[in-house]
Amino acid sequence: MSTRLKEKEERILQALECLAQESAKDIPIVVEGKKDVEALRELAIEGKIIEAKTGGKSMLDVISEVEECGAQEVILLLDFDRRGREWTKSLRQYLEKMQIKANVVFWKKLRGIVGREVKDVEGLASYMETLKRKIYNS
Repeated sequence: MSTRLKEKEERILQALECLAQESAKDIPIVVEGKKDVEALRELAIEGKIIEAKTGGKSMLDVISEVEECGAQEVILLLDFDRRGREWTKSLRQYLEKMQIKANVVFWKKLRGIVGREVKDVEGLASYMETLKRKIYNS
């Protein structure tokens, strides 16, 4: 069994468990689309998840949806590619101007662990399956 892969799996699981705990505290999570929501549900993340890029939503639509939740904090978990980074940066700036804390800790942590191996949130669930197979078949 590869200890490096096992450590990586444990770090991702730990981050996801913390994310699940935060989500359970009624802190909404902002993702890009439906498949991201499905992947998070598959990874046992419950709670409110807001889709940022479905149905032609604009940045302002997303911000008003966050505002409607009445949340003081929101977790930004957009994709790890260039466009995801740009959206994360812009959303964070808008939300902070409105006195809503934009939590990017999980985004940074997961991006740091998976590096270039996963480009989007929807890929996390299948990545975890692949990682498990590699660990237990080695």
